[in-house]
Amino acid sequence: MRGKKGSAYDGGHRVPFIIHWPDGKLTEKKSIKILTGFVDIVPTLLDLTGSENIPASLKFDGTSIKELLYKGDSIAWPARYLITDSQRVRDPIKWRGSSVMSQKWRLINGKELYDITADPGQKNNIAAAHPEQVQAMRQFYEDWWAELEPTFSQTTEIHLGHPKAPVVTLTGHDWIQERLPPWNQGHVRNDPATKDGKHQGHWAVKVIETGTYNLEMRRWPKEADTAITAGLPVESNVPGASKAFSTKPGKAFPFTSAVMRLNGKDIASKNIPEWATQVTFTAELTEGSHQLAPVFTTADGKEVGAYYLIVSKAE
Repeated sequence: MRGKKGSAYDGGHRVPFIIHWPDGKLTEKKSIKILTGFVDIVPTLLDLTGSENIPASLKFDGTSIKELLYKGDSIAWPARYLITDSQRVRDPIKWRGSSVMSQKWRLINGKELYDITADPGQKNNIAAAHPEQVQAMRQFYEDWWAELEPTFSQTTEIHLGHPKAPVVTLTGHDWIQERLPPWNQGHVRNDPATKDGKHQGHWAVKVIETGTYNLEMRRWPKEADTAITAGLPVESNVPGASKAFSTKPGKAFPFTSAVMRLNGKDIASKNIPEWATQVTFTAELTEGSHQLAPVFTTADGKEVGAYYLIVSKAE
């Protein structure tokens, strides 16, 4: 769905979410048309499973839709607004790729208003005819942004060394950098994600317990079982897709060494054995916050970040 020509964001996506739970008697085919969102998933699962150990201070942005799942959308349901905000930038930008949604309305980027019930294709911007509706939805977004804005300076860290998660796989999707990180397999296959031949990103991690850690660097996912320096062949398109990421060839790089970079300093390096699928370092990591940025390098000093890093605490 698109708005009129020039719209930056459609905001009208209806993404299917399928629940099938025989033990919970959720087996009947039914479609829920009432507006729900990803923020409803956790409270719904907690409600379905009868979880009782939920801190009273915990505030959910969503609500349980258990009643909708069992009774369908013919029941009375309170009106509400939901927000989607497509950033894909390091530092959030207000109103960027945004949509404020209700059952009837869509406010796109704070400017365009569509009656989604009468105009599901979002062809007719009627913001000028409904200024009060625009203002109400803009205010909802303003309040939402004001609540979130203080958190923008807080780095979300990936925890390492937790006893309940002894092995953690980091992917390039979570690199913190100015440039858009490689968030799909098309990027991993063909995008070196560097600036002037140097890797710019890092993983922000928090080590839970000081100790010795194994750091396993990979260019390709472990499941691919492919050499670090090798490419990947083009595969057939996925049925129903316009063009799958696997239709791009996986680029080969002439890497000669692997470097483990911690907090901006190169702490160790190794030559890459022929046909090696991974290079593993052992390092002492202290409790607290760190920046991990392992790289593969070529003979002339060009770098590509390790798209995958598997971290485990040494026994």
